[in-house]
Amino acid sequence: MHSDAANFQLNSHLTTLASIHKIHHTLHRLNLAEDVGQDSHPSACYSRAMPPRKKRRPSAGDDMSAKKSRQESVFRKHETSQIREEETFSSKRCLEWFYEYAGCDDVVGPEGIEKFCEDIGVEPENVVMLVLAWKLDAQSMGYFTLQEWLRGMGSLQCDSTERLRNSLDYLRSVLNDGTSFKLIYRYAFDFAREKDQRSLDLNTAKCMLGLLLGKTWPLFPVFNQFLEQSKYKVINKDQWCNVLEFSRTINLDLSNYDEDGAWPVLLDEFVEWYKERQMS
Repeated sequence: MHSDAANFQLNSHLTTLASIHKIHHTLHRLNLAEDVGQDSHPSACYSRAMPPRKKRRPSAGDDMSAKKSRQESVFRKHETSQIREEETFSSKRCLEWFYEYAGCDDVVGPEGIEKFCEDIGVEPENVVMLVLAWKLDAQSMGYFTLQEWLRGMGSLQCDSTERLRNSLDYLRSVLNDGTSFKLIYRYAFDFAREKDQRSLDLNTAKCMLGLLLGKTWPLFPVFNQFLEQSKYKVINKDQWCNVLEFSRTINLDLSNYDEDGAWPVLLDEFVEWYKERQMS
């Protein structure tokens, strides 16, 4: 009950944020216009504040000192405000960033994802996009919902293109952690499959395996060849998870593979096929 109440409260908050986005955006622009109007004629403001000049004027040194002090005060105030704005994550800024790609919808679709990838300088099929999707806990490939975006980008403290670009190296480094990699690998199966299917079609499975294991598992090219000539049309989750375990624990010459172990038939057949190739 507590979890349902928390989810209801979060969704209500996100809906409220989205509904007032345009109002915030308009107010933000009006504030900017007002600031520009106030600062566009500083000499006029100074002339109203200054008393009438007398014949005996202050020395040039006094004038310069006072002017310099005012300038430094304004600069320090502006600099402090700018640093605070740059260092602090802004939900409002993150929301505006989302709608750059979602348009009038509450979901970023394939076209928006393509533009998003272009802006951050990453190909859509790059593995870092899978890590990002995992961080956002995205449920469907090619789509980011408003809730996923705000929750995930909030955890990454990214509310702009520049901030996410600066976080790409971190996202890539996550793959080097064994525990995180296993979670991402398992997530990839559900992320990539059709939601009305329990298994992953073979072509999609091969692409995802290549993305995740292609550069780290020397036997992947051979295993990919086996899948291409096999009778299999889909890969189920048990097979998917065991392929990772196989790649981590079985020697490249397959010398420690136990045919009587609890491996799925798919891997028994791969080992048999591979050994026959080696012998011929």
